Amino acid sequence: MLDFSKPSVARMYDHLLGGTDNYQVDRDACEELLKIAPSTRDLALVNRAFLVRAVRYLAQERGVRRFLDHGSGLPTSPNVHEVAQAVDPTCEVVYIDNDPVVSAHGRMSLAEDPTTTAVLEMDMRHTDDIFESPQVQRLLRGDRPVAALFVSVLHCIRDTDDPWGLVRRVAERLPAGSYMVVSQLASDDPELRAEITNFMDDVTGGNWGEVRSLSNVRRFFDGLELLEVEEQEPVEVSRWRPDSDLAPRQRTKEWIEYGGVALIK
Repeated sequence: MLDFSKPSVARMYDHLLGGTDNYQVDRDACEELLKIAPSTRDLALVNRAFLVRAVRYLAQERGVRRFLDHGSGLPTSPNVHEVAQAVDPTCEVVYIDNDPVVSAHGRMSLAEDPTTTAVLEMDMRHTDDIFESPQVQRLLRGDRPVAALFVSVLHCIRDTDDPWGLVRRVAERLPAGSYMVVSQLASDDPELRAEITNFMDDVTGGNWGEVRSLSNVRRFFDGLELLEVEEQEPVEVSRWRPDSDLAPRQRTKEWIEYGGVALIK
């Protein structure tokens, strides 16, 4: 049974992006979070812009036509399939989220195009089950490159559940020449990490993981080749291939969205 008395990460993110698929409890939680980290709304917006740029880049410049979006959240336009299919209408996308509300909204929004998009109500940690599903098996046909997305979602997984192992397992199951897109909420201030982690864990009833240090986010890219960066280092995501010098940037630094796009060799 769904519990709407507690905020959900997906609905809080929807509110921060200006969406309407949220409740007062989510909005109240966002206001409290903004007191701890005032740049959070800007951070959500620059992260969404990063997602759009990364998908467009992979479809337009790397020829990717298949996308596997882990922890996709509530549909926000433009979503992955809209960005990719603007480049090529044959692009295929599978969205994965364990929130039944997210899944229901996703299926409603995708009802007009069931042949190229699908929504799986599954826990993104269950890699074997995901890759055994008919929808993902179809995505893997012919060994063509697939882009796996973990955009602003790995902070929902605790260290004890080994999110680095999750990324590695997914990379191992994708065809050679596939891609990984990762961004994660991060800070090198241990007190801030603890404060935000504890707040989010409390308000969501334990449906939260960890705000991580920058070095722990770098670990997600071990063995992968980072693209479009001067050094083999993730970046604050508003700095990754900005659309222009005037593109939105995160100005305050109490925490950042840190990540990149990588090639799986």
